[in-house]
Amino acid sequence: MKTTKKIMLPENEMPTQWYNIVADMKNKPLPMLNPATKQPLKPEEMEALFAKGAVEQEFSQERYIDIPEEVQTLYKIYRPTPLVRASGLEKALDTPAKIYFKNESVSPVGSHKLNSAIPQAYYNKIQGIKHITTETGAGQWGSALSIACQHFGLDLQVFMVKVSYDQKPYRKSVMNTYGAQVFASPSDQTEIGRRLRRKFPNTSGTLGMAISEAVEVAIKNPDTRYSLGSVLNHVILHQTIIGLEAEKQLEMTGDYPDVVIGCFGGGSNFSGIAFPFLRHNLTEGKTTRFVAAEPASCPKLTRGEFNYDFGDTEGFTPLIPMYTLGHDFEPADIHAGGLRYHGAGSIVSQLIKDNLIEAVDIKQLDSFAAGVLFAKVEGIIPAPESTHAISAAIQEALKAKEEGKEKVILFNLSGHGLIDMASYDKYLSGQLGNYEVPQELIDKNIAKLEKLV
Repeated sequence: MKTTKKIMLPENEMPTQWYNIVADMKNKPLPMLNPATKQPLKPEEMEALFAKGAVEQEFSQERYIDIPEEVQTLYKIYRPTPLVRASGLEKALDTPAKIYFKNESVSPVGSHKLNSAIPQAYYNKIQGIKHITTETGAGQWGSALSIACQHFGLDLQVFMVKVSYDQKPYRKSVMNTYGAQVFASPSDQTEIGRRLRRKFPNTSGTLGMAISEAVEVAIKNPDTRYSLGSVLNHVILHQTIIGLEAEKQLEMTGDYPDVVIGCFGGGSNFSGIAFPFLRHNLTEGKTTRFVAAEPASCPKLTRGEFNYDFGDTEGFTPLIPMYTLGHDFEPADIHAGGLRYHGAGSIVSQLIKDNLIEAVDIKQLDSFAAGVLFAKVEGIIPAPESTHAISAAIQEALKAKEEGKEKVILFNLSGHGLIDMASYDKYLSGQLGNYEVPQELIDKNIAKLEKLV
């Protein structure tokens, strides 16, 4: 492991506003639709499900939105996060590229998810809401929302995808320690969960199923609201603090990224690192490339179809314009549980459609190989989700070596993997494999969707 250089931003330079990329998009995302009327969704139609403050941000066209002072105070517990020059990785790859990563693993819960959990809990608190429900894939979002709800005195129920509930028992322990109730989804706590268990007795669960359960609880209880960890515009907005900080930190080095990379499940950490830099492409003619790295076993950006689809399995959510594999798609049981989601957020989907960002798919074994190399040379064991971004960054660095060109690569280390060691044990003992999705399965799922675009 070679000593790396950390670029630290003074606390008093932490951004005080989030960046809303919708303001600078030539082609705005298509509106969400009311599933009953197929008409554009109105803000008031979302207020029974989400906090009013989050709904306002969901529909906002303003370029910059102020971060509330109480949220800023809590951010300062762990923000600004370090930008790190990955000199150990550069040496191992013998590349002329400069590689930087934004280290979001230093938050109290070990991932970027706290960036949205804090403001979402805050907006529910000031509205007088007492109870929150949510879903979680690998557990990072559930952990983040658990500690945020604890701070603001809110009760939290978390529906955790069953495969991750079984694979990552200490994620459940973290959430319980912070005061949350955690149920393996599909569960026996909801009508939908019980129906799914009867219909699919051997299912390992999906994020779509867990979302359906959490939404059902929120809909049935007027004093309860639902909170989401990715996909929607307001979540992506909160995460832009990552890229806004990285932008200031790179200015201190004199470098500017040629390519920005993030792993991709629903879009939160990728958008958070990418959008503040993408705004310079949109407004100043910069030519930075943006690469979303998704798992080959859940390839919504690389093999999905752009259409309106539900954000959950049972069709409780609004219809979202997205690249999707179909809302009832059940991905393979990969260990990057946070990336096992069938669709992409509307903003990212529009940007993909307009060829303003790119996507690559990463096989599970390649992602873990990248994670192990990174751990050896940089000293940080990355979350299985983050290894996808590392793998894509390695590909870019090796391409620079082949071409003999200097290149500045920036990727987001969205979280550490210290509670995912069972996954690494399986990889190191040869028990993991790759999963390929048959095209017929994708075609079958997509064929069920009503063609609305």
